[in-house]
Amino acid sequence: MEAALDTNIQYLSGVGPKRAALYHKLDIHTIRDLLYYFPRAYIDLSSPCFIADAPPWEICAVRARVVAKSSPQYVRKGMTIFKVKVADDSGSMLITFFNAKFTVEALKYDEEYIFYGKIGGSLLRKEMHAPAIYPASLPSAFIPVYPLTQGLSSKMIAANISQALHLLDENLPDPLPASIRQKYQLCHLHFALKNIHLPTDRESVEIARRRLIFEELLMLSLSLHTVRDDTFSQTSYLCKNVDLSPFLAQLPFQLTGAQQRAISDVCSDLQKSTPMNRLVQGDVGSGKTMVAAAAAFVAFQNGYLSALMAPTEILAQQHFQGLSRLLSPLGMRVALLCGSMTAKEKRDVKERIALGMVDLVIGTHALISEDVDLPNLALVVTDEQHRFGVGQRTKLSEKSDHPHTLVMSATPIPRTLALMIYGDLDVSIIDELPPHRQPVKTYVISSKLKERAYNFLKEHLDRGLQGYIVCPLVEAMENSPVNLQNAEEYADQLARGPFINYRVGVLHGKMRPKDKERIMDAFASGEIQLLVSTTVIEVGVDVPNAVIMMIENAERFGLSQLHQLRGRVGRGSQQSYCILISDNKNPETKERLEVMHQTNDGFKVAEYDLKARGPGDFLGKRQHGLPQLKIADLTTNMDLLTQAQQAAEELKGFTNLNEGEKQLLKQAISRILSHVGEQLN
Repeated sequence: MEAALDTNIQYLSGVGPKRAALYHKLDIHTIRDLLYYFPRAYIDLSSPCFIADAPPWEICAVRARVVAKSSPQYVRKGMTIFKVKVADDSGSMLITFFNAKFTVEALKYDEEYIFYGKIGGSLLRKEMHAPAIYPASLPSAFIPVYPLTQGLSSKMIAANISQALHLLDENLPDPLPASIRQKYQLCHLHFALKNIHLPTDRESVEIARRRLIFEELLMLSLSLHTVRDDTFSQTSYLCKNVDLSPFLAQLPFQLTGAQQRAISDVCSDLQKSTPMNRLVQGDVGSGKTMVAAAAAFVAFQNGYLSALMAPTEILAQQHFQGLSRLLSPLGMRVALLCGSMTAKEKRDVKERIALGMVDLVIGTHALISEDVDLPNLALVVTDEQHRFGVGQRTKLSEKSDHPHTLVMSATPIPRTLALMIYGDLDVSIIDELPPHRQPVKTYVISSKLKERAYNFLKEHLDRGLQGYIVCPLVEAMENSPVNLQNAEEYADQLARGPFINYRVGVLHGKMRPKDKERIMDAFASGEIQLLVSTTVIEVGVDVPNAVIMMIENAERFGLSQLHQLRGRVGRGSQQSYCILISDNKNPETKERLEVMHQTNDGFKVAEYDLKARGPGDFLGKRQHGLPQLKIADLTTNMDLLTQAQQAAEELKGFTNLNEGEKQLLKQAISRILSHVGEQLN
C-alpha cells in the first residue's frame, strides 16, 4: 500500500499546470489513497517564542523579520555558508544556512517568517542553524511531518496532499455507516482527512485521529471475519464425544483449571462439522502440551491420525519422548520424523504412517515434505506458532481434507491483540501455572559479581542440581564492539577454570543433530551438570533438575526471549533462579532488564516488550499476515481496538445496512484483503 502511495506521489510530483491536469483526471479512490498517507507527527507553530525568551539548546519556533544578509562564505569545495540576521521587538538572532543559496535569496527584507529549529549560542547572543522556514501567516499552525522514502521530500508530499485536499469532495462517500459513527461518536471521513493533514487545533487532530484509527481497526476486524467465514468449510473428521478418564488417569499430576477449560474448548471443537481452528496460548511451563495430548487422544479414539509439528529437532525429540511415555500405555502408536534421521529410518516411519500403523506423528518441517503421506489426518498441531510462517502451517493442513487445527504458542500476547493477530482462530488462554511450581527468582548483576554467581551455581551443582549458562554467540566474533561471550570458548574456559571439577557440556545450533541429541540426553540424565548453550534451548527443553539459568550479555536479547529462556528452569519443585549479567549502562536497557526482576508474568513482560519494540519487531517477520497499519498502534489503541471489534460483530452480515452502505464497506474490506494477500505470498 505504501509503495503504491509513493508511486502515486512521485508520478504526480511534476510542476505547474501538468500536475493540476493529472490530478483532475484522478478518480476518488486514488485521491483518497493519497490522503491516507498520514503524518507521523506535527510541528506546533501555534505559539512562537520571542527571540529573548527562546530556551537555549531546545527546538522551538521563533517569529521574526529579516534585517540583514551577509555575503556567502566559501569554507571549502562543496561547502558555502550563508548568514542571515533576524529580529523582533525583544532582540536579534543570527541564522546560519549551509549550501542554501536559493533559500536565502527567497527571504525578503523586513518580512516576517517563522523559523523552526534548535536554539544555540548564548543567553545574550542567540543562534540557529539550518532551521525550517514557514510564512508568518499559515492556513494551519500545525505542520504535518510525513514519513519519507527515497525520492520523496516533505515539500513534495505536502504539495500533493494539499492538491488532493483541494479536490476533496465534501460529499465524499464514508465507508463507516452513519449508525456506527453516531454510536461510537466518530466524525465524518471528510472532516477526518482534512484535519489529519491541516488541523486547526490539537482537538481537531485528536478527533480526526480517533476516527481514522477506529476505521482502520474496524476494517481489519471485518476483513478477518471474512477470512474466517471463508475457512468455515465442512470437515471430513467429525469426532464423537470421548471418555477422557483413561487419559486423565495416566497423568502424573492434576490439571489446572485453565488446562481443563482449554481441553473442554478443544473437545467441543472436535465434535463440530466445521474444522477446529484454535490457538492455545500460555506462559512457559503452563502445560499447553497436555491440551494437545488430550486432542490427539480424542482423535485416536475416533480412529484418526494426528500430526504435531515443532520448530526444532530438540523440541520434537522432547515431545516424542514425553508423549510416548504418556500415550503408549493407552494403546497409541507414536512416531518421530525429523530431517536428521537416516534415509532408512525416515522410509520406515513413512511406510508405517502410510499403512495406518501410527496414531500420532511428531516431527519438524520434515512433515510437510511432498513424499510424506498422512492418511486419515484429522488433527494438525503446530507448536511455537510464531516460529512458523503461515504457509508452513497451511502446507501441513493441506495434506488432508479440512482437518482440525490446533496452534500452540508460548509467546504471551495480550488477549485482545491475540484475537486480532490470529483473527481466523479461536483463542484459549492458559493463565495458570501448575500448583507445585515456584516463581523463578530473577536478579540483574554486572560482570563484577560473576565470581559470586559462579559460587552460587556451584553450591547448587554440589547438591546434585543442574544449571545453564546462555551466551549470545556460537563462536568468537572478530572486531566486536563489545565483549560478547561465545558458547564454545566460554565452555572451554569454565571447564578448565572455575568449573574444573564439574561436568560441563556445550550446545549450539551449528552442531550436527545427532550431537545435539547426545548432549541433551546427557544433560537430561544428569551426566552433564552445567550446560553452556546458545538460545537453541529457548523452547521446549524440559529438565526439572535444572534450577539455575545464567544469561551472559543479557541486553542482547529481547524480553520475550529472556522470559522463554527463564522458563527452562523452575520446572520442578525446587526453588529456581535466573541471573542476568549485563554491563550496559543505557538507562532504557537497565529499565528493560529490571522488568524481568520485577515479574514472572509472561503477559506483563510481553506487554512491556510490545510497547518498547512495537508489534512489528515483537512479532518477528510479521508472518501472521497482518497488513502494515498506517495510523493505528496495537500497543496503545487497545480501547479503540475493543470498540472496533465490537462494531465488527454488530456489522457481521451487513443485515442492518442499505445497499450503498454495504457496497462501501465491501470495497474497504476488499482493499484490506488484497494487502493481506501481499503479505502471505
